[in-house]
Amino acid sequence: MNTPHDWTTTPITAGLLRGALDLEHTERGALPHRLPASARRQIPDGQLAMAESQPSGVRLLFRTRATAVELDVVATKRIYAGAPPRPDGVYELLVDGRLAGRASATDGDTLTIDVSSGSVEARTGPVETLRFTGLPDEEKDVEIWLPYDETTRLVSLRTDAPVHTPAATGRKVWLHHGSSISHGSNAGGPTGIWPALAAASGNAELVNLGFGGSALLDPFTARAMRDTPADLISLKIGINIVNTDAMRLRAFGPAVDGFLDTVREGHPTAPLLVVSPIHCPIHENTPGPCAPDFRAMSEGRLRFVATGDPAETAAGKLTLTVIRDELARIVRRRAATDPNLHYLDGLDLYGEADNAELPLPDGLHPDPAAHRRIADRFARLAFAADGPFATGPTA
Repeated sequence: MNTPHDWTTTPITAGLLRGALDLEHTERGALPHRLPASARRQIPDGQLAMAESQPSGVRLLFRTRATAVELDVVATKRIYAGAPPRPDGVYELLVDGRLAGRASATDGDTLTIDVSSGSVEARTGPVETLRFTGLPDEEKDVEIWLPYDETTRLVSLRTDAPVHTPAATGRKVWLHHGSSISHGSNAGGPTGIWPALAAASGNAELVNLGFGGSALLDPFTARAMRDTPADLISLKIGINIVNTDAMRLRAFGPAVDGFLDTVREGHPTAPLLVVSPIHCPIHENTPGPCAPDFRAMSEGRLRFVATGDPAETAAGKLTLTVIRDELARIVRRRAATDPNLHYLDGLDLYGEADNAELPLPDGLHPDPAAHRRIADRFARLAFAADGPFATGPTA
């Protein structure tokens, strides 16, 4: 076993991180953010503030001969009153791209959330140490992927050999924005979310702006994407707009155009893929808002239901069916003057037959097997030799 003087402590800086747009230094550690400070100042609700601070797709990356790594963290646990306990977030260590260890922080800061009243109670918790041992005694690239669903402060990184910055990979940077499905909900771990799996298949560097409950065409998110260096860009739009009942058809089209206009200001020629929603039975033809199924919660199960009236689509309320048609129309129109703009029907990633085989456990989010299926299909359709991400100019 190593003694304390065997360890090298490396400061946690933005240079060690991939997938974060900002690193906030706090009294209790470095906090990765997936939106820059300028965008965070405009966030209107606690849901997005929480989601963007959850480090989906964020990883530490360094080169070292170390056989042991320790990472001190403060994880933020969420407890939803009346709902089943949430599993601890998972940290995954990769050596030269291959999984070599997993760990979890079992304690930390705690947020107790009452979804019926909207109240939140916060408790401060301890720093925990994650240990990864038995790594090969040779120079290697080490990645530590942070939990996709736990806000994590990085307190200290220790290794039993010095840490160096890895060489540039030359991989293209893929900037993706989407909902909780892109964020990773119900995946088995941080490298098991569908964008991470698809990025690995496509040999791309992922920057994941999937925000649970918050893919709402916010202008500050569009500006963040405009200002983030990227070679490949995708927008998965629709489910949150329906399940929050955020807008009507009249507002939706111009909002999509405005979001795309802003992204194009910073990336005028990058391949840009608009992806419509995957199949979700509760919202295919029923508008939002979406709500927890409190009867299921009383039985210890988490499920969601749609509370809108299908007849209201005549007055402009949105369903997933309506949104797919509108997105396809918008992309067709814009592609006439933007040859690097493409459309992908979400039903080609996960459709009705997939739902029959791999149903959404809570009515909204895919399970680990469905994340894998979505990733495999996205990689085949987007990163294949004839796909929109295979070739094309960079931003």
